[in-house]
Amino acid sequence: MTSATTEDQPPQPPKGAAPDGEPQEAGVREEEYRYRNASVGREDTRLVVIRGNSASGKSSVAQGLRDHYGRGIAIVGQDVIRRNVLREHDTARGANIALLGRIARAALDAGFHVVLEGILYADRYGHMITSLVRGHRGASHCYYLNVPLETTLVRHASKADAAYLAHVTDSHLTSWYREMDLLPGALETVIPADSTLQNTIARILRETELASASPIPPPQDKPSQGASMSKLVLMSDPRVAAIPVRECGEPLVDVRDRGFRVDPRKQDPLGAFAHVREGVLVRLEHARSLLPAGTDLLFIEGYRPLALQQRYFTEYRDELAAAHPDWTAETLRQAASRYVSPPEIAPHSAGAAVDVTLVDQDGHELDLGTRVNASPEESHGACFTCATNISDRARRHRTLLLNAMESAGFTNYGTEFWHFSAADRYDALMRQEPHARYGPIELA
Repeated sequence: MTSATTEDQPPQPPKGAAPDGEPQEAGVREEEYRYRNASVGREDTRLVVIRGNSASGKSSVAQGLRDHYGRGIAIVGQDVIRRNVLREHDTARGANIALLGRIARAALDAGFHVVLEGILYADRYGHMITSLVRGHRGASHCYYLNVPLETTLVRHASKADAAYLAHVTDSHLTSWYREMDLLPGALETVIPADSTLQNTIARILRETELASASPIPPPQDKPSQGASMSKLVLMSDPRVAAIPVRECGEPLVDVRDRGFRVDPRKQDPLGAFAHVREGVLVRLEHARSLLPAGTDLLFIEGYRPLALQQRYFTEYRDELAAAHPDWTAETLRQAASRYVSPPEIAPHSAGAAVDVTLVDQDGHELDLGTRVNASPEESHGACFTCATNISDRARRHRTLLLNAMESAGFTNYGTEFWHFSAADRYDALMRQEPHARYGPIELA
C-alpha cells in the first residue's frame, strides 16, 4: 500500500528525458509525457489499484467496494476496455494501456474515487500505474491478490457460465499465469489467497478510509424497526420491482441428486422445495467447497410455488395487521416484506433463492443466533443478518456462512441471515445489474 501526493505543477522535463533521468520511451511525444505526469484528482479522492492473475477475484472485490460505497466510485476494468471496447490482444503496445490511464485520470479529476482493476502485467502496465499513483493528489493504495495456480483453476471451474468455460480453458489460464508479478518500488500490499472476499473488501475499505460511506440508500416511508433497519433495502422497495427480467430459461434441478444435506422441515409431496435453478446449484456447490473441514451447508428450502408464496405473505401481513390496526396497507406490505417477499417479485418463486444454515460433521445445526425462519417479532430482531443481540459464537458462524455464500456469488437478504439469492431482481438491484436472469417459473 502507498499514499502519494504531488505538487500541482510538477517540474517540466527536458526534451527526451523521463522520470529519474531514464531515456524517454520511443514514440512518446513531449505533450504526452506532460499529460501522463501531470497532477490529477483531489486531496479527498482515492485511487485503488487491484491486480492479480485471472480468477483471483479482482472484479468481485472491485464490485464489493462499490456495493458498499454506492455512487461515487468509478470502476476502470482492464477487460472492459481491452476486450469489450477495443477488442485487442494484450500486448506491450496495446492502446488500452493509455486509455485506462486517461479514463482513470478523468474520473479522478471529476471527483470520483477510482478502482483500477485487471491482470495488468507489471512489465506492460507498470509505467502507466506508477505515473498515475505519482500524479494523484489524494491517497493511492495498490493491492496484489496472490492466488496460487491450483486455486485459480478450481475457482475458474466453479463459474456458472458454460460458454465462458468453453472459451477460456485451463491451458489458457496456465499460460497467462505469472507468479507474484509485483510492481517495482514495493507499491503493493499482497493479499494472500486465504483472505475471504468479504475480509479483503473490508480490509481495503478500512485502509482506504472508504469504510465510513453509506451503501445504497434505504427505501422511504417504511415503519421504524430500530437502527438495524436503516441501511436495508426491503423486497417491497419499488426499485426491486422495477428491475426487468430477461428470463434465461435455465431449468429447475433437484439438489438431492448432488449429495447435499437436505432438511425435511419444508418438504412437500412433489419435492418442489428441494429444487433450484441450475446456476444456483453450481453456486451452492462452490459455497460448500469454501467451508472449513467439519462444517457443511444444510439446505432447507429452494423453489416455492407462487400460490404458496402468496399464502405465506398474506398470513404474515394479516398477523401484523391484527397487532398494528393503525398501520396503513402500504406500511403493512413493507413490514411484511422483512420476512416474506411480495409474491410478484419473490426470489423463491423464481428458483433463485435458497434458505440455508450450517451444520457440523454429524449434521447438528450450529448456533447462528436464532432458528431459521424466525420472524423479527419472535427473534426480537435477531434474525437480521447484522443483529447485535446474538453471541460472539453465533456471529462467527454467521460470518462463516455469509463469506462462503457471497464468495460463491449470492446476495444475502439482510433481514434473514439464512436467505440468499442469485440473478433475481433483488440480487440484480444490489449488484447494479441492468436486468435479472431468473423470473417466476413453474415446476415441470
